[in-house]
Amino acid sequence: MNSDTEENLSDKSSSQALKDFISETEEIIGSLNFDLVKLADSVDSGDCDPDVLNGIFRGAHSIKGLAGMFGFDDLSKLSHSMENLLDGLRLGKVPFTQSLVDTLFNALDVLINLIDGKNNDENFTIDLGAILAQISQAAKGGAQVNEDPLAGLDIDASILNVLTEYEEHRLLENVRKGRCLHLLRMNFDLSSFDQELAEITQQLKQQGEVISTLPSTGDVGDKIAFQILFGSDLNRVDIEMLLGRDTLDIRTCGKVPQEQESEGFVLEDPAAVETSIVVGKPEAEIPLPAAVEDADGSSSSRSISRTVRVDIDKLDLLMNIVGELVLSKSAITNIGERLKGTGEKELATELSKTTRILERRLHELQKGVMDVRMVPVGQLFDKMTRIVRRVSNEQGKKVDLEIKGADTELDKLIIEDVSDPLMHIVRNAIDHGLESPQERRAAGKPEKGSVQLWASQKGNHVVIEVHDDGRGIDSDKVRLKAIEKGLISKTQTLTEEEVFDLLFMPGFSTRDEVSDLSGRGVGMDVVKNNIAALSGMIEVKSQAGQGSSMIITLPITLAIIKALIVRVGEITYAVPINSVLETLMIEADAIKTIEKREVIELRESTVPLLRVDQVFELATFDKNDDRPLFVAIVGLAEKRMGFVVDELLGQQDVVIKSLGKALGFIKGIAGAAELGNQKTILVLDVAGLMSEALRGESSLNV
Repeated sequence: MNSDTEENLSDKSSSQALKDFISETEEIIGSLNFDLVKLADSVDSGDCDPDVLNGIFRGAHSIKGLAGMFGFDDLSKLSHSMENLLDGLRLGKVPFTQSLVDTLFNALDVLINLIDGKNNDENFTIDLGAILAQISQAAKGGAQVNEDPLAGLDIDASILNVLTEYEEHRLLENVRKGRCLHLLRMNFDLSSFDQELAEITQQLKQQGEVISTLPSTGDVGDKIAFQILFGSDLNRVDIEMLLGRDTLDIRTCGKVPQEQESEGFVLEDPAAVETSIVVGKPEAEIPLPAAVEDADGSSSSRSISRTVRVDIDKLDLLMNIVGELVLSKSAITNIGERLKGTGEKELATELSKTTRILERRLHELQKGVMDVRMVPVGQLFDKMTRIVRRVSNEQGKKVDLEIKGADTELDKLIIEDVSDPLMHIVRNAIDHGLESPQERRAAGKPEKGSVQLWASQKGNHVVIEVHDDGRGIDSDKVRLKAIEKGLISKTQTLTEEEVFDLLFMPGFSTRDEVSDLSGRGVGMDVVKNNIAALSGMIEVKSQAGQGSSMIITLPITLAIIKALIVRVGEITYAVPINSVLETLMIEADAIKTIEKREVIELRESTVPLLRVDQVFELATFDKNDDRPLFVAIVGLAEKRMGFVVDELLGQQDVVIKSLGKALGFIKGIAGAAELGNQKTILVLDVAGLMSEALRGESSLNV
């Protein structure tokens, strides 16, 4: 093998290793972000959940280890400093304050910037001086400890002597909180002690804190004994009812609750209590066996997890292959139709049967690949929690974030592309929408504002809603600002919906002053364009003094879709079927004109029409022609519109391909698709066409 080949293989291996590193650290960062938000929520109470804190500590430790393996000294140095600060907090050496939490969030932001930069350039780095100094300053705070905090506790010295520094700190924390301390001793079968101990530990954690789990002397035969040091507000009777074990020995070795009876603790039938097994090594517990025994008693090295991490590029390749197979199937169908016309009916029938079988298998394959690409919207919402916290702190506002529908699934690539628009909307909700605590008090509102992130699936679309209970949008102010900027005339009459649409005009802003977050007149037009590029639509609803809502409607996927094939003049287009509600054939005299817009009456509602030939300036039928018209009724969110075309050619699976940067400026077109007869057609951008038409644009000038 020559040196050039070896170098190429080395570069490829290095590139794949970097991808694995980025993927691994992104997962850890996601968990860190989620746990840090939970940690921040407990600052006011001063009661730090040790499990959450340990999760953050382990995350920082994992990033340090990964960064060290790849030689990323900057990442390793920063995560090591975070780990030291977190360890000080775990051990009670650093006070749990808002300032410390802010420092951890700032460090997380720097970590994310570093990792993002290295994704594009391995040599990317930034100056860590400021954040390292901030971490060092936060670590200087010291917690005061009593001279003899364990005085009065009836705990054997042999137990105290084997506690780790962290376990001793957790013991002191339970004493400080006034919890009752219990020492539980129990025997387990040697063959199943790991599972039983994990179940017991999980039950106890729901009612208090497991400070330490230690082996105990006195093992007999096939039994093994353990001691659990447990801090809780429960008394001994409560614990006996909770665990319901005959082999349980409980000794109270600290503060005893005033009520020795279990009057304040209601427990359901022990048989009905749901328990869960902890997989992994819980903090301060003994390690579980490394190997799982097979039925014949021999150990197995099989992994417990059945999860495989897959690069999205590989899924894209699979989806493209499936798309090509779909096109090939369509070509075979066309060949079968032509065979029928040649008199080869028997052969055409056999081919038709085979094609139907192929179609079913392709559908199953397509669904399987799509299922792999789908991820919960919660991955996106988790990122927003950090944004909400940071922006609210910068603005001096108190914000409560409510999340619903986090398990709603969306294509991974759409999740990534909608991330930045959603972040901008959330920032605007806090900056523009929510009032200051003083303003909210004066308006009779709670000091803490509310931002809600909701997701739900509606048919083949996912709807993401951002609500706030702030001041709402002043439509009169928006209108005056639009007149001032020359976007509309003083005499022009606009509906409330049209006024809100002005917010998405380039350069439009109602802010008189410029801040770090807004007022520069950029942002909302980009938000709309980015969502439109995903064949999505954004709507605004607002009520003065009550709050505002931004509603984003997105297709579940943009890969392989069913499309309605239509003809307009000599041109064939595809309309994504997930936007088509129904198709109609109407007479020309059924069209009415209201406020210079063509409409039809459909089941006691008025539906505006869009003549596709006029939009793209195509030579086609005469508007005054009396022949019947074909109309495809399309809808997104709550909006409806009828696309007037010359002919409906049927439905077909198509694979949407991007037009690329060279043709990306063309409005009204979502991409291109190839039909089974090797013909390439354009795919209409339903959301973009509807949006432009409802704003009164008669032509998109393409």
